[in-house]
Amino acid sequence: MKMFRLGRFILYLLLTGLLVLSIAAAVLTMQVASELPSIDALRDVQLQVPLRIYTRDRRLLAEFGEKRRNPVRIEDVPQDMVHAFLAAEDDRFFEHPGVDMLGLARAVFELIRTGEKRQGGSTITMQVARNFYLSREKTYLRKLSEIILAFRIEQSLSKPEILELYLNKIYLGHRAYGVEAAARVYYGVGIEDLSIAQMAMIAALPKAPSRVNPVNNPTAAKIRRNYILGRMYKLGFIDADTHAAARAEVDIAELHTVQSEAQAPWLAEMVRDEMIRRFGPEAYTSGYEVVTTLDTDRQAAANAAIRRALLEYSKRHGYRGPEGRAEAAAMEAGDWSGLLRDYPARGGLVAGLVTRVEEKSVQVVLRSRDTVGIEWDGLSWARPYKSANHTGARPKKAADILTVGDIVRLETDGDKWLLAQVPQVQGALVSLRPVDGAVVALVGGFDFGGSKFNRVTQAKRQPGSSFKPIIYSAALENGFTPASLINDAPVVFEDPSLEGDWRPENYSGKFFGPTRLREALTKSRNLVSIRLLRSMGIEAALRHVANFGFDPDELPHNLSLALGSADVTPLQMARGYAVLANGGYRVEPYFIERIDQAGAGRVFEADPPVVCRDCRMANSNGDAPKQAPRVLEARNRYLMYSMMQDVIRRGTATKARELGRKDIAGKTGTTNDQRDAWFNGFNQSLVANVWVGFDDNSKLGR
Repeated sequence: MKMFRLGRFILYLLLTGLLVLSIAAAVLTMQVASELPSIDALRDVQLQVPLRIYTRDRRLLAEFGEKRRNPVRIEDVPQDMVHAFLAAEDDRFFEHPGVDMLGLARAVFELIRTGEKRQGGSTITMQVARNFYLSREKTYLRKLSEIILAFRIEQSLSKPEILELYLNKIYLGHRAYGVEAAARVYYGVGIEDLSIAQMAMIAALPKAPSRVNPVNNPTAAKIRRNYILGRMYKLGFIDADTHAAARAEVDIAELHTVQSEAQAPWLAEMVRDEMIRRFGPEAYTSGYEVVTTLDTDRQAAANAAIRRALLEYSKRHGYRGPEGRAEAAAMEAGDWSGLLRDYPARGGLVAGLVTRVEEKSVQVVLRSRDTVGIEWDGLSWARPYKSANHTGARPKKAADILTVGDIVRLETDGDKWLLAQVPQVQGALVSLRPVDGAVVALVGGFDFGGSKFNRVTQAKRQPGSSFKPIIYSAALENGFTPASLINDAPVVFEDPSLEGDWRPENYSGKFFGPTRLREALTKSRNLVSIRLLRSMGIEAALRHVANFGFDPDELPHNLSLALGSADVTPLQMARGYAVLANGGYRVEPYFIERIDQAGAGRVFEADPPVVCRDCRMANSNGDAPKQAPRVLEARNRYLMYSMMQDVIRRGTATKARELGRKDIAGKTGTTNDQRDAWFNGFNQSLVANVWVGFDDNSKLGR
C-alpha cells in the first residue's frame, strides 16, 4: 500500500513538473514570439546588391560593394540546381511546414549521444529566418526564435518565394551572395551554363563557405560535392549515368573577378564619388545601376592613344633602367612568381625577371612562370636616359642594357616580346559632345592602379598657347578682325604684378614684323598675342573669357594671360572649346546619363541644357529641352572656327592632317621650358582635349 502511494506521489511530481515545464515553455515561446520582428517585410525585401556602372551602350565599367550579388527569379534557376540544394540542405522542403521534426529529432539524438551540437536540424525556411533576422550564434534561444519565425514565414510566403529568397541571400564564399554570384565568382558563367557537377559544388558551399570551397580547399570541396551528387542520385533527381559522369568531372573552379567590358577607371571613380555624395553608404548596397555618357568605342580609342603616346615619348627619351633587382639567394631559390609579386601589370606592361643574358637577346621569366625571349629588335631602342634632352650611346649588345636578376617591364607586338618601361610622364584626355556637354571619353593618366590621381579634373596646369583662341575671340569682340595687323617685334614690359622686367619671345626666337591676326594664331606668335591683349585691355578680355566658363577671379590679371599662364584643368579647357565647336553656346560637362535602382526604377535622368536651333523638339519626357545660353556671337564663332582650321592646315597642328578630314579645327599649346604640352581639337560634333606633362612639373625636353 505504501509503495502504491509512493508511486502515485512520484507520478504526481512528474506530471506537475511536466506541467510546469510546459507552462514555462509556453510563456518563453510567447515572450520570444512577441519580441520577434514581423516577416511582412520579406515580401518586399531589399537584398544588398552592389553599385554597377555602365557605358552609354550598357557595357560594364565597374562594380563597387562588399557583396557580389546578382538576384535571380526562382523560375530562372535550373531545376538541377534546385535539386542540388534540396539534396544538400533540405530534401523534405516541399513537404514540411517550415520545421522538419525528423531533422530536429536527429539533431537532438546527436546532442544526447555526443554532448555536442553537431547538427542544427535547420530547414531552408529556418535558414531564411536566420539569414534575414537572426545572428549565427548557436544557442537554444536562437534556435527557438528560428523555429517560430520559420512557421510564420511558411504562413506568409509560398515555397517558391522562400526558395528564391534563400538562393539569393545565402553566403557562398569569396564575397559571393546567392547562386548567380557564386556561379560567376567560381566559374565565370551564369547559373544556366553550369554543369550538374558545378551546381552540386555550389550547393556544397553553405556548410562552410569560407573554409571548404573549391578555391581554398579543393579536396574537401570535391568530397562534399560528391556526397551531394550521391544524395541527388538516391533521391531520384539524377540517373546513374549522370551521377557517374558528374562524379568523374574535373572541377575547374577559380576566382573570377568582375570583368569590365570597357576601361574607364577614372570616370568610374568620379561616378562612385558622386553616388556616395548623393546616397551615402547605401550607394554600395542598394542595387543602383548608373549609365554614364561614355561611348565604348571612343573610350577604347582614347585609352589606346594615351598609352601609345606616353610609351613612345618614354622610349624616345631613353631607358631609365630596370624597375628592381632580385637578390642572388632569391634567384637560386627559383621562386620567380614570388619575386614578382610586388610588380603588378601597369598599363598593359607585365613584369619579368631576367634569367639569362646572351649577345643580342635576353631570357625573361614572367609572373605566370612562363619563359619568354626578347630579341635584339625589342632591346636595341634602350639608349640610357641622361636628361630630358640627352640619351647615352646606342647599346651594342644585350649586356649593355640588362643583367641577370633585373626586374623589367615587357610588352607584346603581335607574337614578339619587347623591352618596355612604365612611363614617368603622364597624360590626360577628355572628349565632350559640344551639343550638351556629355563626356564621351576620359583618361586620367597612364595607369589607374599606379596612380588614381585624375589629371582631367584634378590637375591644374598652364594651358600655354592653347588659351590663345579665347584671347583672340575677345579681340574680335572688341573691334579687331582676322586681317588686323599687329607688330611682331621685341618688347619689354614693366608690369608691377610680375617680378622685374618681362621680355617675352616667340617660340622660334625670331620676330616677323606686322602680322595679321589670322597668321599670328596659325603660327602661335606670342608677341602678337601680348600686344593684342594690351590693346584691348585686360578687364575687357577677362569679361569675355568668363563666357567660356572660366572664373576671372582665378585667372591672372596681367599680360601673361595672353600666353596661357592661368592654372586650369583639361576638363575646363574642353568646356571652353565646346563653345567654339557648338556655335557659341555654353554647356556644362556631365557624365551620368541616368540612375536606376533595383525595385524602384528610374531615380535620376540627366536633363542638361542643350544646343538646339529648333527647340520645339521634345526630349524623352515629352518636354522641350532646356536651351543652353548663347555666349558668343555667331560671327565671332564662325571666324574663330575658320582661323583655327588654318592651325590644322598650315600651322602648329599640321600633324592632324593625317586624319584626312577638312572639318577639324584646333590649337596646340606649350608652356615655358616645355613643361606642359596640349592639343585641343574639335569639329561641330566632338571636342577632344589632350595634355601631357610630368606630375612634378619637370621639363618635357625636346
